[in-house]
Order: sequence, then C-alpha cells, then structure tokens
Amino acid sequence: GTEGLDVKELACDWGYTVDGGELGVYEYENFNAAAALVRVHGVGIHPGSAKNIMKNAATIAMELHSLLPADQVPEKTEGYEGFIHLTDMSGDVVEAELHYIIRDHDHTLFEEKKACLRAAVEEINRRFLIQVREQYPGDEEKVRQMAVIYDGQVHMARLAIVGGYSVNGVAKLHTEILKKQTLKDFYEMTPEKFNNKTNGITQRRFLLHGNPLLADWVTEYAGNGWITDLPKIKKIAELADDTQAQKEFMEIKHKNKVRLAKYIKEHNGIDVDPNSIFDVQVKRLHEYKRQFMNILHIMYLYDRLKKNPDMPFYPRTFIFGAKASAGYERAKAIIKLINSVGDVVNNDPTIKGKIKVVFIEDYRVSNAELIFAAADVSEQISTASKEASGTGNMKFMLNGALTLGTMDGANVEIVEEVGKENAFIFGLSADQVIEYENNYTYDPMSYFIHDQDIHNVVMDLISGRYSNGDTMMFRDLYDSLLTPKNAPRPDMYFTLADFKSYAAAQERVEDKYRNTSAWARSAILNTAHSGKFTSDRTIQQYVDDIWHLDKITVRK
Repeated sequence: GTEGLDVKELACDWGYTVDGGELGVYEYENFNAAAALVRVHGVGIHPGSAKNIMKNAATIAMELHSLLPADQVPEKTEGYEGFIHLTDMSGDVVEAELHYIIRDHDHTLFEEKKACLRAAVEEINRRFLIQVREQYPGDEEKVRQMAVIYDGQVHMARLAIVGGYSVNGVAKLHTEILKKQTLKDFYEMTPEKFNNKTNGITQRRFLLHGNPLLADWVTEYAGNGWITDLPKIKKIAELADDTQAQKEFMEIKHKNKVRLAKYIKEHNGIDVDPNSIFDVQVKRLHEYKRQFMNILHIMYLYDRLKKNPDMPFYPRTFIFGAKASAGYERAKAIIKLINSVGDVVNNDPTIKGKIKVVFIEDYRVSNAELIFAAADVSEQISTASKEASGTGNMKFMLNGALTLGTMDGANVEIVEEVGKENAFIFGLSADQVIEYENNYTYDPMSYFIHDQDIHNVVMDLISGRYSNGDTMMFRDLYDSLLTPKNAPRPDMYFTLADFKSYAAAQERVEDKYRNTSAWARSAILNTAHSGKFTSDRTIQQYVDDIWHLDKITVRK
C-alpha cells in the first residue's frame, strides 16, 4: 500500500526541495496539471515547512486550468498549472480545480515517467473506488465509468475531479454538457462540486488599448467608468437609434478597417477594400472550429460568381488567422487550402475584386487587436457542443462586430445578452449533434448526393481547381467528409449538415449590411451589451465561489 508515503517520497524529482523546512516550487519540468502533483508556474510556496503545507492544505487552493487537451503525461504542455496534494495526514486527496476535459493516457507511459506518480495515483484510485462501491453497491459498470485507473488506462480528467473540490465549465452550455453527459456519473455522485464560470476578457486590453478610437467614443457618451466596470458600457445602448451616433460608430469602424488593410498590404501584399465586408475567423485551427466550412463556403461563392458575374454581390474580404499544432496534419491541410483558394481568387480579374481571401500569418495578440477593431462579422461557427466557451467571440462583440455562429459555447450567452436579431445564428443545436453522435444516424453522403451545390463544392477539392491541377493535394480533406478514413465516422464535425444553413446565414449578413443604419444599430448594441463578458466578473466569481480569498487593499 501507499499509506506510508511521506512528502519527501511524493516530491520525487519534480523540482520540489524539502530542505530546512522549506518547500520551493520552481521551473523544472512542466507537468500536466491533472497529474497528481504538478508544479505551479513560477510560484514559490514557503509555509515554514513541508509538513505544514500538508497540515494546512485547506488554506491552499491550486487550480488546474486546461486550455488545451493534454497530449501526454507528464510531459511539457503549455496551459496546465496547479497541483493536487495526496496526504496521509488528512487521509484524502485535496485541493484542485478542473476547467476542462483532459485526455486519457496509457498507464505504461505513466509508469515509465514517474514511479512515484504511479504510486500516488494508484492510492487515489483505491480510496475513491471504496467510496464508489459504498454508494453504488454491486454496480461494477459504475466503477468502470469512474475509476481513475481502469484496464491499463490512467483517466486524467477523472483524477482531477476526484482530487478536486470544485469542477467548473467555462460557459453555461459547456457546464450543462459536463453535468448531463461527459461527467454525468461524477455529477450524480458529487453534484456540489460542479458549477459554471463563464469566461471573460479584459476590456482594458481589447478596447481601451486595442481600439482607442472606439474607446474614446464610448467614454465621450458613457463616461470612463466602463474601464474598470464594463457593465457601465451599456449606457451607449441609448444611442443605437441615433443617426449621428450610428454615423460616428461606422466611421470609427471604417478607420480601423483602413488600419488593418494597411497591415495586410504590408505583411501579405494583398490589396483589400475597406468598404467591403470584413468577415473574420481568427482562432486556433481545429476541425471542430470549422475553418474548413468557412473556406468551402468561399469556394461556393467564387463558383457562383464565375457562373454569374453580374449577380448581386456585396464585396467581401474573408480574413483568417490561426495556428495549428505541429503534428496536426489535417489542420495544416486546411491552412494550405485557405491559402490555395486565396491564390486563385485574389488573382482572378474576372470577379473584379468582389472576394478577397487573406490568411494573416503569426496570429497573436498584437495583431489581433487590429483585427478585432476592424471586423464587421465575427465567425464563431464551431460544431454545436464542441466549443467550451470561446473568448474571441467576446472580443469581437466588444468591438462592435456581429456574431455569425452556432449556438455553442459562450455564443449562447452572447445572444442572450444582445438579442438574436443582432446576430446571425444557424446550424444544428448541441442536442441535435449529441443525438446524432449517440445514435450514429448522420449520413453526410446523403447531402453530397442530393444537394448539387454541396456536391459541386466538395468535388472542387479533388478537381485540381485550387491546386494547379493536382487532384490529390486535398484528397484527405475530401475523404474526411465522405469516408471514415482516419476517424470513427465521416464528417465528424457535421460540416455538410450545416453548410446550407451557414450559406443562408451569410446571405442574411449581406442583406443587413446593405442597410447601413440597421447594421450600425446592431453593432452599437453588441458593444453596449458586452458588459457581462469582462474577466473582472469571471475572476470575482472564482474568488467568491471557489478560491474564497479575502480582499486585500494595496496602499498607494
């Protein structure tokens, strides 16, 4: 057994020094936060002695914060911070918090990396399963679903939940999915652990600093209280129907579009028209975020323009920004497709510049500030139920962009705040997606066969049109929509199911943009109703509900 483990044993070689009564945590190796004892970035803890840390665990709250799923345990992974204590003194695993779902990992790898980690986790599992069997006698299926270690697998999310006193999602929908589906057994056993903390952003970076023209305009009409109390920005809602205010708002947006157009010209060598609709999708490149659907729709529009050059069409500039994980081949293929489509479309004089496609390289906060300020349309088109929250959606909203999106993540709450009439919502609901996944009833081939528009755009992936005649360059993307190659099923993220609904929503975007007053009204209301999404509110909720910290007044 492991009942005799002491803090020195558990420390192993993680860079924890138990020397002279001091436990110092320093940069040594960045472990995944769910892995029992994981270091905290740049934090030194000096409670007087290692023993006192274990005795006073109730006064220490460490947070496991996962922005990205873990790929290996315990390897260097950005985005994980925190640790869980296993202490003989309390007989329990104490103090941790989980934000997100963490992938399962092979027990063998776990053993190879840290034998002491294995011993700690095995003891956590032993004690927890005693509790499970007491609460659910004879239910070995429940044991299987909840065991931290089962059939050679270390289940990292389960480890974090068992070790934690609080588990939260980062948007209302995300939390409900955790409670009702993903972590249903744990929620039923310990419902008191589960809560929601919707993400937030800082207005001081993404409006005050990133968009000084709009920040000054807001301050002129609403005062500067919004800088530290964002809900006060709601006062500008009074201006939504004011013709002069609408004009001023749209002039600011145009100046920001000119600023971004200059950046694009300098860095991409592409001329874009600031009078066109700036339709923007900037975020991590992942299949569930569906940059693929966005570029397929651009291919669809281009094909329509080629066949009917005189059709009514408001000029569009489609702007992408994204980074893909080093080994994520399909994500890189999507980036290649975006750039290849751009090479064709941007250099076709017959469409007279009505469509431009720009992929902004090295997407980061500094150029994101330019992008958020200039965007007309905020593309938040993830497959419903897949996005935990999103924060880009909030940054766009703050800067007066209208959301084009699914009812996923924090989009749901954005629509609740601003009203559905001030956004463009489309696609399957989270419940519909989950039902398809549970019942295996989705057939993308039926869309491919029976819808000519979808058939044509999918076939263009292998026609050579965007690859200098190479019909194999994008074959994997084609296959991913129609065959279960390298995936449990075809079209894992329901791209074809949502395609025509997405195209119809894009038509609504164009119709509304032609009505400058209506667009300006909705843009002002988006900024006005962004108050909920400040990180000041999010952090205060963590302080009040989870961390239970006392307020400290700093003397000037």
